[in-house]
Amino acid sequence: MKLSLLLAACCLALTGCATSDGDAGRAGMSAGESRALIQRLLPTNMVDRGGWATDIYAAFATQDIAATPENICAVLAVTEQESTFRADPPVPGLTAIAWQEIDKQAERAGVPKFAVHTALRLTSPNGKSYSERIDAVTTEKQLSEIFEDFIGMVPLGKTFLASRNPVRTGGAMQVSIAFSEAHVAANRYPYPIAHSIRHEVFTRRGGMYFGIAHLLGYDAPYSQPLYRFADFNAGRYASRNAAFQNALSLASGVPLVLDGDLLPPGAVADAPTGSTELAALAVARRLDMSDSAIHRDLQRGIDPTFERSVLYQNVFARAEQVSGRPVPRAMVPSITLKSPKITRKLTTEWFARRVDERYQRCLLRARQFDGRQSGGTVGTVEHVELDTRLF
Repeated sequence: MKLSLLLAACCLALTGCATSDGDAGRAGMSAGESRALIQRLLPTNMVDRGGWATDIYAAFATQDIAATPENICAVLAVTEQESTFRADPPVPGLTAIAWQEIDKQAERAGVPKFAVHTALRLTSPNGKSYSERIDAVTTEKQLSEIFEDFIGMVPLGKTFLASRNPVRTGGAMQVSIAFSEAHVAANRYPYPIAHSIRHEVFTRRGGMYFGIAHLLGYDAPYSQPLYRFADFNAGRYASRNAAFQNALSLASGVPLVLDGDLLPPGAVADAPTGSTELAALAVARRLDMSDSAIHRDLQRGIDPTFERSVLYQNVFARAEQVSGRPVPRAMVPSITLKSPKITRKLTTEWFARRVDERYQRCLLRARQFDGRQSGGTVGTVEHVELDTRLF
C-alpha cells in the first residue's frame, strides 16, 4: 500500500488520528457514518465515489473540522459549483486563453512578443515544444506544468514570468495555490509531498484538503452559510468587512463600494489611503479615534478579532444611532468577477447564492438519509461555467 493511502486509511480508521470533534461529526454520528453520508451525497454518476469520500473525510479528520451534515454539504456544494467533482477540470478554450495571457504578460514585462513566441518554439523537457504543448492544453494542471518547465529551463522564462507561475488556482475546489502554500507553512500537511504544494493542489486529495481548509478552517461570525460561501470567492471575512463598510457609510454619509477590502492591497502606514479609510477619517472625531488608531484597526480586517476592535464597535454604534435600527453584521460583497475564463457578467453574489442553492438541496437529501439510512439517489450534476481566477 502506498504511504499516502496508508496514512489516509489510518486517519479514517483510528480515532487517535483526529480529535473527537473531527471524528464524531455530530452527536451520535460515527466516523463510519460520516464517511457513508459523504458517499451517499456524492453524485451517483461520478467515478470512484468511495475514493472521493475517503479524501473528503480525511481532510475533515486531519484538520479537526467536524464532519457534520452542514459542513459536508457546504464542501460538496462548493466543489459541485467549481468543478462538478473533477480534480483537474478541463477549461473550454484554454489554449486561446493561454496565448492571450502570454501576450499580455509579455507586454507588462516589456518583453517583445516575437521573442517570447520564439522561445516557446524551443523543445521542452517532454520532447515537444512549449508552443505545441500550449496548443494541446485542456486543464490548468497541464498549463501550470508548462509554465514550470518554461521558468526552469529557459532563461527568458525567469525574466518573462519573474519566476512566478501565473496559474494561481486549481483543483476540484479551485483553491488559491498561494493560500495552500501559506497554509502548509503554518500547518502540518498529512500527505507526502512528492514535488510541491502546487502539484498537490491539482490532486484530488490535495485539492479537497486545501479547499476545505479555505472554506471551513476559520471562525467566522456568520448566521448563514451564504456569507461563508461569499468569503470563499472573495476572501476570508469579506462578508463581515462588507457589512462594516455599509455601517461606515451610514455613519459617515460617504458612499462606499461594499467589496470587503478595508485597505488597498499592500497598504502601509505612509501609503495613500483607500476609500474606506478616508470615510473613517472623515468621522474620526465622532468615533473618538486618532488617524493612526483607525489605520491600525483597519489593518485587522483579515483578522478574526476585527469585530472586537474599537473602530468596529464605534462605527456600528454610530451607524445604528444614525439609522435608528440594527445594522447587519454580514453582507455579501459587491464584486464583479473578472477572469479570462469568464465570458459573461458574474458576481460574488451570483456565486454565493448558486452555491447556497446547492447546499440547501444537499441538506434536504442529508436529512432524508439522516446520517444512518442506506440507499437513496442524488440528482445528476449540472455542468456550469467554472468560476476561477486563472492568471
